[in-house]
Amino acid sequence: MSFAHRSVLLEPTVAALIEPDFHIKRAGLIAPKAIPNAVYVDATFGRGGHSQYLLQHVDASARLFVIDKDPQAIEAAQALASQDQRITVIHAGFEQMHTALSEHGVHAVDGIMMDLGVSSPQLDAAERGFSFMREGPLDMRMNNSTGLTAAEWLSQASVEEIKEVIADYGEERFAFQIAKAIVSRRESLPLRTTSDLAELVASVVRTREKGHHPATRTFQAIRIYLNRELEELALTLPLSLELLKPDGRLAVISFHSLEDRIVKQFINTAANPDAAVAHLPLTVEQLPQPWLRSIGRVLPNAAEIEHNVRARSAVLRVAERTYTPLQDDWRATFDQAHQALAGRGDHSRRGKRR
Repeated sequence: MSFAHRSVLLEPTVAALIEPDFHIKRAGLIAPKAIPNAVYVDATFGRGGHSQYLLQHVDASARLFVIDKDPQAIEAAQALASQDQRITVIHAGFEQMHTALSEHGVHAVDGIMMDLGVSSPQLDAAERGFSFMREGPLDMRMNNSTGLTAAEWLSQASVEEIKEVIADYGEERFAFQIAKAIVSRRESLPLRTTSDLAELVASVVRTREKGHHPATRTFQAIRIYLNRELEELALTLPLSLELLKPDGRLAVISFHSLEDRIVKQFINTAANPDAAVAHLPLTVEQLPQPWLRSIGRVLPNAAEIEHNVRARSAVLRVAERTYTPLQDDWRATFDQAHQALAGRGDHSRRGKRR
């Protein structure tokens, strides 16, 4: 099966899962050692670039579960699965990973990889409405069979709701002006296409970073909000602690600071759980031991960025599960961080998405 694009950070992501002596500085496939009956998860299949490359470097006894909420991605996954019996396809969001794997009798895995955000095929498909560079309906849903479209949400949200979404998820300093312009425009002419929104934002945002379209942050923000991307990421990452076997690896690619901040915070918290009880009078023996070992991060090199400009903001973070068992109250360690994110993503003030 051929793919129209090359997946970002392809070699280091796969190497992080299967190379026992994986090292950030070399970050490539040096001497992968096949683990008999290994189980891997591609939690964001997309069009399968990372999955296909992984399958080329594991043995015939391996199993790969591929997950995606995008119906078109599932079609691609099923086509690949028809050629390789090691693949099991699951149509779901990655926040359902634990339950979905349990339904297949899987409770422990050797590696999990996640490639966050929107995929290149989604951006390139005008009818999906993700890109301001292509004329298409203003949709932006990862699963375009359910939920409100961007056009529908923008037609009913208040100025304050739109401003908060664009400011929180797009970190856009002109969020209020953009929100006012959207509400004013829809009173006479609804926003129906990507060009409608992109041109409106460009008329308000007069300055922008070199090489960035004025609507970049607004499109990002609305997409993240509609698909609950950050909330689902924060809920999903702790599941890896339950699923990964000792020495199992987690490899996560993010493309903007909001995603990367959540991934970094999760790994740091799991690698340093004693920080949460530093104020308590505990002995060294009583301190909680780390559940993850942070291996570090990998950035794309100049050659990859030249080949694919979308790689320029990518960050791969890698962590390894330790042998420390989870205690009954282990989830409480992550509650504070998740509650902080929930505060940012409080949708009760922004109208219903579904």
